[in-house]
Amino acid sequence: MSRKLIAILRGLEPVEALAIGEALIEAGINQIEVPLNSPQPLKSIEMLVDRFGDVARFGAGTVLTVQQVKEVAATGANLIVSPNCDPEIIEATKELGLTSYPGCLTPSECFSALKHGADGLKIFPAFQMGQDGLMALRAVLPKQTQVFMVGGVGAKNFRDWFNSGANGFGLGSSLYKPGSSPQEVAELAKIIVSAYDEAKSGD
Repeated sequence: MSRKLIAILRGLEPVEALAIGEALIEAGINQIEVPLNSPQPLKSIEMLVDRFGDVARFGAGTVLTVQQVKEVAATGANLIVSPNCDPEIIEATKELGLTSYPGCLTPSECFSALKHGADGLKIFPAFQMGQDGLMALRAVLPKQTQVFMVGGVGAKNFRDWFNSGANGFGLGSSLYKPGSSPQEVAELAKIIVSAYDEAKSGD
């Protein structure tokens, strides 16, 4: 089962990348992004792709320039996530055959992202839109749109977000913080995966 969960490993160091990545994958989270404001992010991404590329999807977060898109593509990664909606980033991502998840909050940003080829929407920060806001947005978005909520989501409220129209979630500090051990990440990941599965089964 490929869960619509993206682990956001902000602050990850290359020396810990493989152990953290393995902990996540074994727990059932097989989409992982390393934000580009982490230490040596491209090195970590390349290491993860080389080791686990056949069983998981990897990419970068906080992608803000076309040049960064190209650098991420060179690692073999296939996922580009941004905190904002930038048509140039989306188009460059799709031209290179990568998956695009731009950050959006307003209806205008969401529709602009889809117009320029985004594969899905990263609603950020999710807590600012809220569940009522997501329900209102869902009423006008194309039904097939994949919507990932990021910021203020977690094991305790997955079901409420699903009921409001979310497809998946991006999880950062609730899953990993700089200095977290692989064991700590594994335990948190197991809790998150269990909560996700339980919430999803209630649909």
